[in-house]
Amino acid sequence: MAHRYRSSLTWDDVTPEHMFLNRRQIMAGAGAALGTGLIGGKAQAQDTLEPNTFEEITTYNNFYEFGTGKSDPAANAHMLTTDPWSIEIDGLVDNPGTYSLADVLDGMTIEERIYRFRCVEAWSMVIPWNGFELADLLNRVGVQDGAQYVAFETLVRPEEMPGQRRNILEWPYREGLRLDEAMNPLTLMATGIYGRTIPNQNGAPIRLVVPWKYGFKSIKSIVRITLTDEQPPNTWNMLIPREYGFYSNVNPNVDHPRWSQATERPIGGGLFSGRQETLMFNGYEDEVAHMYEGMDLSVHY
Repeated sequence: MAHRYRSSLTWDDVTPEHMFLNRRQIMAGAGAALGTGLIGGKAQAQDTLEPNTFEEITTYNNFYEFGTGKSDPAANAHMLTTDPWSIEIDGLVDNPGTYSLADVLDGMTIEERIYRFRCVEAWSMVIPWNGFELADLLNRVGVQDGAQYVAFETLVRPEEMPGQRRNILEWPYREGLRLDEAMNPLTLMATGIYGRTIPNQNGAPIRLVVPWKYGFKSIKSIVRITLTDEQPPNTWNMLIPREYGFYSNVNPNVDHPRWSQATERPIGGGLFSGRQETLMFNGYEDEVAHMYEGMDLSVHY
């Protein structure tokens, strides 16, 4: 039996659900300073937020397939059909094919994983995901000896995903991991969040979660997984390679070209709560640092 990851985080650490869903109001209140990492801890503001309606608290997402505005995914994602759903698994595997989501989930142990999750805008949360290890799926289909990378693609369905009607990005959205990263027990295929089915705007019905990397590595609404011997393209690296490297590990010692990544502000600690030091690999150094021994992480960012 493969090693199972056991987090030291508990429900006491979890970002309250309304805070997770209420990022639109939080980020709007913080203003542009949040993006540049300039919010201080001395400003005076109320430490509590009024409860919001469900409609209000599910409207801050990046999912360009539904539009570039933060409220676009919530406004448009209801058009996405998630049942039936299938995933094509191909490349260097013993059992390639197109698998229904039911086939993928059959026999999988769906576990709750509480992860510390940091996004590139310099704020962090602790999120409870429900899902299974990607390694379990890869072992089931049989990884061939020559495989070195795992590539992922998001659905292309412009009739239901209006953002794809524009050349905002090169569709489909693509991501990739090195095989050892994909097989790490931390790497999760998530099907739920806060004990519920993932909302469409958050990547339903199945998405990747890689908690020691920045959020854009966690590709949503996956329809294809390919095992390959070559480093696959990933969308943001293709678009802006200077800002978004293939690895995209959380590394506080390497600044983003437009802001510092040395500190972060936890969501849920009050709008103007003090910043804290960003941890190497988002706090998962013990579990993942061995995979990058000998690499210059300022070059392989």
